[in-house]
Amino acid sequence: MTKDELFERLSAILQETFDIEPSRIIPEARLHDDLDIDSIDAIDLLVRLKPVAGQRVPPEVFRSVRTLQDVVDALHGLLGSDSAAA
Repeated sequence: MTKDELFERLSAILQETFDIEPSRIIPEARLHDDLDIDSIDAIDLLVRLKPVAGQRVPPEVFRSVRTLQDVVDALHGLLGSDSAAA
């Protein structure tokens, strides 16, 4: 899955789960400061990303993410390392 495809899936999840307006969903948007995603919401997001990743997303993967692009990069890295191991 490309980074653009991951961003589109993430965008859909944010709109459906957190009622975030599409205009606010940009790669540079900060989860907490710009989108009001708190720690409880972040756990919900991890659960919603499981089908996208095809596996449980380890919380430590998201320890350093701050922006939506960080989330996409982390997922892409997770998917890349998973397919490299296969």
